[in-house]
Amino acid sequence: MTCPIDHTGPAALTLDPFVTDLDAESAALRAAGPLVRVVLPGGVAVYAVTHHAEARKLLTDPRVVKDIDVWGAWQRGEIPLDWPLIGLANPGRSMLTVDGDEHRRLRGLVAQALTVRRVEKLRAGIEALTTGMLDRLAALPAGGAVDLKAEFAYPLPMNVISELMGVDAADHPRLKALFEKFFSTQTPPEEVPRMMADLGALFSRIVESKRENPGDDLTSALIAASEDGDHLTTEEITNTLQLMVAAGHETTISLIVNAVVALETHPGQRALVLAGEVPWENVIEETLRWSTPTSHVLIRFATEDIEVGDRILPKGEGLIVSFGALGRDEAQHGKTAGEFDVTRTPNRHISFGHGPHVCPGAALSRLEALVALPALYTRFPGLRLAVAREELRNKPVLTQNDLFELPVRLA
Repeated sequence: MTCPIDHTGPAALTLDPFVTDLDAESAALRAAGPLVRVVLPGGVAVYAVTHHAEARKLLTDPRVVKDIDVWGAWQRGEIPLDWPLIGLANPGRSMLTVDGDEHRRLRGLVAQALTVRRVEKLRAGIEALTTGMLDRLAALPAGGAVDLKAEFAYPLPMNVISELMGVDAADHPRLKALFEKFFSTQTPPEEVPRMMADLGALFSRIVESKRENPGDDLTSALIAASEDGDHLTTEEITNTLQLMVAAGHETTISLIVNAVVALETHPGQRALVLAGEVPWENVIEETLRWSTPTSHVLIRFATEDIEVGDRILPKGEGLIVSFGALGRDEAQHGKTAGEFDVTRTPNRHISFGHGPHVCPGAALSRLEALVALPALYTRFPGLRLAVAREELRNKPVLTQNDLFELPVRLA
């Protein structure tokens, strides 16, 4: 069963489950207005906020909450438990799914571990990991195409977040397979409940292992805090661990991949950066804006009717934030919003979110990209795409602006 679509307002737009042309879809969303009725894969209808100014307001509006029980379609039993996106809409109790005092309580310990100052202390380890991976790339046979995503953009953030959270590298292959199904719009419904159960069991095992053998990692710190009176439940710790690992590697993968694609398809911009005329920080911020790693964020819910521009977000309806559309909003970024321009200033995007639920790992993701990208181009200044831009394949993932692979030639 699916959520019925209300056709009393502007026609609903159906989001492409295969994500064949995210740029065109984002442009259509922006053109349809600041608040658009959309149909998600699986036939579930919600609203999308598509303009920058309106998104900023909604992301700080206390009438927009993360409690799924507010969702009318959920209350009416119209969202099946085998919906491919159920894990994103209802990931269990964590800082992602609560508001107010409960959100501040759950987020507090994670935020303390990911302050800019503390993240900066991770730089040396990230640099060492990056050097090791570049050494392995350099040792590959010369002349052939290399999947830069598989060999560099994926393992770097996965290793960093795993070390931070205390996840053993032996679990990486299983996590990769499960997260592929978790994020995909194409996971068969009959496989969804098993996938969700397997993810829960894997992270529960990690938490129990850390309870028995604590280490110098954030999961152990969360367990210790719960024992010291902060009243974090095992469910909250487990779900926080899953959230941090999922978000902590997927976003950074896409940031690194999308930055390389943007530079390699804009040779003039690439030349400015490699000549040292523009800092790498600009590349990162412009990539976050122009080819944002997070295309849509699921899902918030309206506790009452809310005016959004000249439209109404009705009480009990779901809301997604379409960051892919926001990043190229001309009202915020000017007439050149559709262009990739590493000299852009100011560059005030909200690609890591805004308000109470702003991404706590933003500083870490930026640091990883700031270490990885200049090191990559310093080692391989002749790096080029091995295929035409049109041949790069988008993954069928609603939330991430992601590719199956990134074939490059290193020289």
